[in-house]
Amino acid sequence: MSGPRVVVAVGTGRYADPWHPFGEVARALAAWLVEAGCGVDVREDVDVALAGLDGADLLVVCAGDPWRGDEARRGADPAASAGLGAALRRGIGVLAVHAAVSSLRDYPDWRRAIGGGWVVGRSGHPPIGDARFVVAEPGYPATAGIREVRAYDERYAGLDIDAGARILLTSDVDGRAEPAAWALERNPGRSVVSTLGHDGRAMQSGGHRRFLVSAALWAAGADPRHTAS
Repeated sequence: MSGPRVVVAVGTGRYADPWHPFGEVARALAAWLVEAGCGVDVREDVDVALAGLDGADLLVVCAGDPWRGDEARRGADPAASAGLGAALRRGIGVLAVHAAVSSLRDYPDWRRAIGGGWVVGRSGHPPIGDARFVVAEPGYPATAGIREVRAYDERYAGLDIDAGARILLTSDVDGRAEPAAWALERNPGRSVVSTLGHDGRAMQSGGHRRFLVSAALWAAGADPRHTAS
């Protein structure tokens, strides 16, 4: 396999919740990335995945808020914290999918790496449904050739996004263009956050597939041009 090596961390255990079928989304994305030439390792334990990032070009996180449940389950795993920190320092790419904006809250490196996050009490979304996501930067490598994405999905609003992030997609929420995806060029490394991907229905969109694969390849430092439709 000559393409980027990708580790996909799936929300199980304390990273699971009743609303998101993280495995369903992760498996669809993993299949797309394999077709795009990536070597993909899907790991259904987030903390274990973070501890084993040596040699990986991209970390994809499909997981939820670990602080939603029992407070006794909070806390960073030392090996995971060390693994994530080391990977980010060497410039591993990052792709955060949907609820990953509220995940890994025990790891401050994660919030810094993705350049934004969910704010409890402020962030939210209208009911899920047919949604249109408009490309805000059509000339950016991760969005080149894409005008819009249509998918059955949620439209996040009220997120906290760093000033240095480049907004890639927006969606209309109550007449306001809300950021739906953004990129962050770290030093070293690249990150993309996509708030799309609530469940398998969102993964049936050809436009969503094209955007996510382009975003993943760009974040991994590879050529984002591909033939997925």
